[in-house]
Amino acid sequence: MSPRIPIFNIFGPSPLRPIEAHIDKAYACASTLLPFFEIAIKQNWEEAEASYEQISKLESQADDLKREVRLHLHKDLYLPVPRSELLTMIMLQDRIANKAKDIAGLVIARHMVIPKAVQKDYLQLLQRCIDAAGQARKAINELDELLEAGFRGNEVKLVQSMLDELDVIERQTDSQQQKVRKQIFEIEKELAPMDCISLYKIVEWTGGLADRAQTVGGQLQILLAS
Repeated sequence: MSPRIPIFNIFGPSPLRPIEAHIDKAYACASTLLPFFEIAIKQNWEEAEASYEQISKLESQADDLKREVRLHLHKDLYLPVPRSELLTMIMLQDRIANKAKDIAGLVIARHMVIPKAVQKDYLQLLQRCIDAAGQARKAINELDELLEAGFRGNEVKLVQSMLDELDVIERQTDSQQQKVRKQIFEIEKELAPMDCISLYKIVEWTGGLADRAQTVGGQLQILLAS
């Protein structure tokens, strides 16, 4: 029996590998925030600037991959799933990279330092939000296998279990985010007004990484049901 040939080898270049490469870049943007904040907490702003530039470069590379996917998804290309849903997928993935850059950019612009009373729990929140992005990446990287399986069978069950875990992680980040907000509230009087506002914004945007990862997972569920 001859080996199965992926359908895009017959009908044109697969857009799925660039989509997988794009989520890798989006995840890299998010995961680089952890060393970035570890540097910023030490107020080593020259090194923090270099870390921010790394995030910015990764975000730019994600933009390049986004354009590549759109070029591959021309209207004449045969697709086993709706073209519009794949275009939506790449847009949602891109928001993870964009938000990571926004977070680092605000910290750099204001030379923000996470208060000591908040640092431990904020970094735990950040790590769990990065975990959410990583779980979305893990699921998206099954796209080729889903294609081979015709978006049916055990592969769908495997991906669905990954998406269920993503939902669990996102709910955990909601609780962590609330805990950090409470800690900020308790020290509000010690902070300059603009520092306080910016700190709340950083926490909101950090939680937004997990929200965006979950949205990517939701879009993948739509593909599974197509």
